Amino acid sequence: MELSTVWFIIIGVLWTGYFVLEGFDFGVGVLLPVLGGRKRAAADVAATAADAEVEKRRRVMLNTIGPVWDGNEVWVLTAGGATFAAFPHWYATMFSGFYLPLLLILVALILRNLGFEYRHKRPEESWKRRWDLAIFWGSLVPAFLWGVALTNLVVGVPINEAKEYTGNLFTLLNPTALLGGLTFVALFVTHGAIFLALKTDGQIRLDARRIATRAGVPAAGLAVLLLLVLGLQHGGLASWLTTVVAAVALVGALWSNTRDREGFAFIGTAVTIAMAVATYFLLLFPNVMPSTTNPAWSLTTENASSSHYTLTVMTIVAVIFTPLVLLYQGWTYWVFRKRITTQHIPADVVLEHAH
Repeated sequence: MELSTVWFIIIGVLWTGYFVLEGFDFGVGVLLPVLGGRKRAAADVAATAADAEVEKRRRVMLNTIGPVWDGNEVWVLTAGGATFAAFPHWYATMFSGFYLPLLLILVALILRNLGFEYRHKRPEESWKRRWDLAIFWGSLVPAFLWGVALTNLVVGVPINEAKEYTGNLFTLLNPTALLGGLTFVALFVTHGAIFLALKTDGQIRLDARRIATRAGVPAAGLAVLLLLVLGLQHGGLASWLTTVVAAVALVGALWSNTRDREGFAFIGTAVTIAMAVATYFLLLFPNVMPSTTNPAWSLTTENASSSHYTLTVMTIVAVIFTPLVLLYQGWTYWVFRKRITTQHIPADVVLEHAH
């Protein structure tokens, strides 16, 4: 197998890891105003107590991803770096053509991360409310735009013979790509709700399971429609197999969720997302960026790759350091494996904003 093909597979694995792990981060962020509850503006004792409970729920939700969200983002940094080093022409064309969507993703991620870090720095309700909005939009926008961007890679974009993107922003906002964005959001919300049910206990756990079922049904419909559209246009045997596995895994996840088996449900949504991303890369190969202007001008694993020497050095580095990163991230998840409840949130901290 050519090293260029090996690195195409590696990049596919990196994107898969990113969407499986960051996917539930995005889902939790989008669900923050839904599962977190709504605070009231009244100043009586009952309203204050209700607001305190809402604050506890939101802190529980954020604490479920607090130890891992930054580690999950390492996957996209590695995927971007690997693309730059292994396929520089792919990287250059994609980042120039998709400049505005990728910039919006970057800004949204920065705002979301600032929300994680700064939300608890001050006790004022208005302060927390603004950062909650940053977390919500900073989760929703990237989830949607990643779906739009990756779907465009599969359906193809206008590229000329100089390997330059010749479209504009509206070229990327085609119906299939928008369907891809909606599908990614629905899958991530379902994944995030099941993650919350797995990581919490009490009423928020029950609420998360209920939301997972409500979000999972439209997510399944959107995913089937999207993968059918892409498969009928570009599919082969392997991509149809991964599509079937993704569909079965999602059905199994929703069934397990209704049977209070969050662990199996989370594995199911993780497999669904992984197989969906695998389907995308199977549909794409051997292209890395198909040209709708002229198929002969498409970027492929051969004409967009780095030299053999560069790929060889990258392979050696990957073999040495990848296991270390995986071991460290696995250890992090093991350490923070226990469930969290509102009883773990100190009341004096929650009620600071009332003083």
